[in-house]
Order: sequence, then structure tokens, then C-alpha cells
Amino acid sequence: MTKKQEWELDPTKLKVNTIIAKGTYGSVYKGVYDGKQVAVKILDLSNEKRRNIVTKAFTQEVSIWYNLHHPNIAKLIGATRWMKKWTRHPSLAKQTILEYGIVVEYVPGGTLRSHLLKNHIKKLPLIYVIQLALDVARGLSYLHSKKIVHRDVKSSNLVVDKEGRVKIIDFGVSRIEASCPINMTAQTGTIGYMAPEVLVGLPYDHKCDVYSFGICLWEIYCCSIPYIGQICPSHEISPNVYKSLRPEIPNTCPSAVANIMKQCWNENPKKRPEMKEVVLMLEAIDTTQDAQKGCFCFI
Repeated sequence: MTKKQEWELDPTKLKVNTIIAKGTYGSVYKGVYDGKQVAVKILDLSNEKRRNIVTKAFTQEVSIWYNLHHPNIAKLIGATRWMKKWTRHPSLAKQTILEYGIVVEYVPGGTLRSHLLKNHIKKLPLIYVIQLALDVARGLSYLHSKKIVHRDVKSSNLVVDKEGRVKIIDFGVSRIEASCPINMTAQTGTIGYMAPEVLVGLPYDHKCDVYSFGICLWEIYCCSIPYIGQICPSHEISPNVYKSLRPEIPNTCPSAVANIMKQCWNENPKKRPEMKEVVLMLEAIDTTQDAQKGCFCFI
């Protein structure tokens, strides 16, 4: 009999309803656990060839996420490995193989990416740009203080609550940082947000998250998707081209914000700041005289 883990939930208290999003290794549903609204990530174990990989990733993600407690990290309520007892929405009736589920607080505002794209035309006030960036930076600073590397920081892995605050989600590829970075060489993350050293398979550390944050900061300021028309996820990109590729910073961007972007996405990871330093730099930006919105154009 498998020993019960501290994060294991009672599946009889879980009701899974409508689908929110679908990914490579499973889907996210809106649900209810013990009377509270939750998001439920159900892993797809139907592919026998990758079942061991998925179940190992499940244990790793839950073990890391369960012990994280920070206002800018979505709270993991728990998980279950025995989901045959949970109440299914009729649309899930035939999915008898899906037995592993991760239950997280439900954050109603959607992803940061969708939030930003809604403001693509009118843009965001600088004061809100800095607030959003600080939320992400503080969450990452906390992770790094716990020696955790997220490894897939991007706007679609960040959610916005009803108060407009950002929370980090999805720790499926996160790792406890090794004392020797040579232990982390796997190409993990998303093209466009991925640090150059990760793309080429060099040893890397938590500074790969700092690079990704720099791209996210550009995205928050511009309310746009980086590299539109420049990078196609389905096609390989030359490492030499990628390492010099950066989003174009508009002339309307305040120099303090632009400098943080540039420092964070420096090609040399040793020259990138720590996230706790990024927090201090963002906090030092004066938004009290903010008369302009965010990025309007690329003049």
C-alpha cells in the first residue's frame, strides 16, 4: 500500500466541472473541493510511453508547490493519486484513465497574457505596469530564496486575481536548485522566454528565470506578445540568432524600466541581477507623476 503523503486530498470531496485549458500532459478544470471553488489540473496518463514521466513530474510538482506560501504564488490546496472516487462532470464520464489530479486555489481573472492582450490598444498606466511587475518579481524572489528555479516563467503561467494581483502557477518543470549548476542542463521552458544558455544546453541556474522575467516585463509594459512574426514555436531557431534576439523596446518606455529589461535579459547570466535586486529597482521607480499610459508606439 502506498504511504499517504501530507499533500493528499480526500477525492470524495472533489467535484470536477468545466474545462478551463488544455495542455500537453493534461487539462485544467474548474471545480469544487470541500465547498470551495478550485482549479483542478488532471494529468493525462493514457499514453503508456510517457506515463512514467508524467507521474514522476506530478510528484515533483506537488512536493515543491505544497510547501510554498507567498501572496504572489497560487496556493496549492493538495493533490490526489486516486481520482476514481471524485464526482465528474458528465463530459468526463468516459475518462476513466485520468487518476492523478492537482487542486489549486481558483484565480478568477485568467492568465496575465489574456489580461494584457485585452489592453493591447489602450495600454496600462505605468503605476499598474510596475505593480504587475513587482508581483511577479516578488514571487520569483521568494522562489529563489527557497532555492527553487521555476524554469518556465511566461505570461501564460501567471494568473491575475480579482484585485488585479499576479500569482505564479505551474511548477511542473520546476527544480530545487543544485549547488552545482551542471546538474541542470535540460532544455526546458518556452522559446521566446527561454534564456540562451538553456536553449543551447549549457549548465544554468536560477538566472534563467531572471531572463524570462525581463521578457515578461517587456510584455507587461507593451501589452503585446514578444517576437510576433519573428519566432515560430514549431520551427527550430539557430542558437546564434536566438542569443542576440530581444524584443524592441519602444522609445516611450521610461529609461528605468528599459534598463531593468536590458539587465534581466543580458546574454551573460552572471551579469543579470538577482530577483531581490529587481524588486528594489522596481520599487525605486517614481510613478507618482505618471501622466502617461504604457507603451503607445514604436516611434
